[in-house]
Amino acid sequence: MSEILTFSVEDMVPERAAAFALQGIPVDVDVPDHVEALWGQAVELLTDLAEPRGLLAEVTQAEFAQVYAGDGLNEPETPVGDVFPQADHLALFAVTLGGRISQAITEHFASRDFALGYMLDSVASVAADRLAESAEARYCQTLTTTGRSSPSMGVLRYSPGYCGWHISGQRKLFEHLQPDRIGITLRASFLMDPLKSVSGVVIAGPRECHRVPTTYSFCSACQTYACRDRIQSLSDG
Repeated sequence: MSEILTFSVEDMVPERAAAFALQGIPVDVDVPDHVEALWGQAVELLTDLAEPRGLLAEVTQAEFAQVYAGDGLNEPETPVGDVFPQADHLALFAVTLGGRISQAITEHFASRDFALGYMLDSVASVAADRLAESAEARYCQTLTTTGRSSPSMGVLRYSPGYCGWHISGQRKLFEHLQPDRIGITLRASFLMDPLKSVSGVVIAGPRECHRVPTTYSFCSACQTYACRDRIQSLSDG
C-alpha cells in the first residue's frame, strides 16, 4: 500500500497553546494584544501559503530493518529498535507544508520583521507536526477499515533524529519512500527541504510494546519527555 495524502486546513492549523509554548509562553498567561495579533497574522499566512501533502507506504519488518539500520550510527539500544520487531504493521511516511511557508518565514526574518517571522516559524512547526499526527491517524483508519486492527493495538509514529535513531536514517527512509514524489528532498545535512516537513515510521502493534522506559542512555539529556504524552494517549484512547 502506497498512498498520496491530501489534507484540509483543519488538519494543519495548530492549537494556540502549542505554538505559544514553542516561544516559551505558558498556557495560563494573558498575552498582550500585539502578540494575539501576531498569532492571527501567522495563522492567516499559514492557511494562505501552506500546500499540505503527504505520502504513506507500508513496509515489511525486513524492509524496515534495513531502513532503520541506516548508516549504522544509531545508539545501541533505542525505542524504535525495541518496538518495531513487535509490530504487526509498519508504514513509512513523509508530510510537508510545502515551500511557500518556509520562504515566507525567511523573508520576514530577512526584512527584520522578527516578531512575525518567529511566530510564523512556531505556527508552521506545530502545523507540520499536526500533519504527521494526521498521517498516523490515516494509517490507523486504514488498518481498521481493512480489518487489520484490534482493540489492543497501539499506533504511534517515530522519526529519525530522535531518541537514538540517528538523523542519517533519513537516507535509507528516503530511498525506500521516495518523497520527492510530493516535493520533499533531502539535504546533505539530512534536513528536509521544504524545512517544515516531517518523516518517519508509523508502528502498529500491541499497546504495551510502545510503553518504553526512560532509561535509555540518551534519556537523561531530554528536556521535554514529550514521548510520555504520546504514549499516554494510547491509554486514553
